[in-house]
Amino acid sequence: MEKGFLKSDYHYELPEELIAQDPLLKRDNSRLMVLDKDTGRVQHRHFYDIKDYLKSGDCLVLNDTKVIPARLLGVKSDTKAAVEILLLNNRGEDVWEAIVKPGKKLKEGAEVTFGEGLLNGKIVSVLPDGNRLVKFSYEGIFEELLDRLGMMPLPPYITHALKEKDRYQTVYAKYEGSAAAPTAGLHFTKELLSSIQEAGVRTAFVTLHVGLGTFRPVKADNILDHHMHSELINVSKEASDIINETKANGGRVICVGTTSCRTVESAADASGRVIPCTKETDIFIYPGYRFKVLDCLITNFHLPESTLLMLVSALAGRENVLNAYNEAIKEKYRFFSFGDAMFIK
Repeated sequence: MEKGFLKSDYHYELPEELIAQDPLLKRDNSRLMVLDKDTGRVQHRHFYDIKDYLKSGDCLVLNDTKVIPARLLGVKSDTKAAVEILLLNNRGEDVWEAIVKPGKKLKEGAEVTFGEGLLNGKIVSVLPDGNRLVKFSYEGIFEELLDRLGMMPLPPYITHALKEKDRYQTVYAKYEGSAAAPTAGLHFTKELLSSIQEAGVRTAFVTLHVGLGTFRPVKADNILDHHMHSELINVSKEASDIINETKANGGRVICVGTTSCRTVESAADASGRVIPCTKETDIFIYPGYRFKVLDCLITNFHLPESTLLMLVSALAGRENVLNAYNEAIKEKYRFFSFGDAMFIK
């Protein structure tokens, strides 16, 4: 099979000690690898230097989703056995789709309690993929209880406890709904964003609520057999106008993170014009994809054999990306959600 369509074509060996377990004290002090997508050449900078690579007339596209503290630890009401529920999608009327542990103990009809009875749940259905529908009952406001009882749903490769909830949240997070942070945005401070805007760079805010499918491994050997999870996106008229005007005026559209990239590419028509919309997307971007909107990408370093690594390879070329990753390993960059950043220009 042609190179680039096998899952193993996106494998690299990462020493475990390079998986960042904690966010840096200062968000924009992360390192920044700058990758030229045409030549494969890399430069080593810091994230606060990103201003040097942005020009007046460019547009930064940022995902303003907000992570909810979706991980709930409780007990089974009858046996008091410990259980864990991870909220994925709000189905309305206090029913949530969730991942549960241990699944064997949480069959249809099982009841669970959290916070010594402040919040109660009942498994109303077992879905074909093993997820559950959970109906919650409580007094008061659900979001306030969740903020009090829930924990941030950190990815499985992060084993350290998060000291401050807001460090797994971008400084511009606005609309609640994500089970994971759009991590490329974690490097921005309010001050850095202000100085970028003062330099004539416009900002367009879009929303993609990140599902845990982001961390779901690609199981198919042939990546064309992989089916992406779907996620809710929203692109306002204001955001689409800013992006379309930027393109029309010859500026570059620079997406902050793979989620912003997938949002604008999903919202674009065949001519590359971004259309305001609210819809589900399951777009899968891999080498061979022709980008309609995005020109450059700010992103983190992604897991081996992941759909995110395939997206980055679609933009910069698989060999360029894997060479850059090997360079990052040699230079001891920090990887994954709390790790360092890459700018693909």
